[in-house]
Amino acid sequence: MLSPDDPVSAAWNALAGVYDPELYLDVVSLGLVYDVRVADGVLVAEMTMTTPGCPVSESLPEEARSSIRRAVGDGLDVDVRVVWDPPWDPSMMTAAAASALGFGGT
Repeated sequence: MLSPDDPVSAAWNALAGVYDPELYLDVVSLGLVYDVRVADGVLVAEMTMTTPGCPVSESLPEEARSSIRRAVGDGLDVDVRVVWDPPWDPSMMTAAAASALGFGGT
């Protein structure tokens, strides 16, 4: 368990280790994480899914929460929120993730 001086950076790093089990890429590279911030003593992570009917829509946010909790320790509450605005689309992926999934360049 870490007690980082910068919990937001620690959370982003932790989320980079959370993989979508269907696409085999991490949620940060996929562009599924929209924001990480500390608000009123709570570390808030806003993320989305590729589609509203995503089969991992319950397990993936819980995995993200657990990963962040391990990274930041017990000093902050962690709230992972699934948001749908803006809707996710493939342009939100990193170039490496897009390439890995067979999307052409821009």
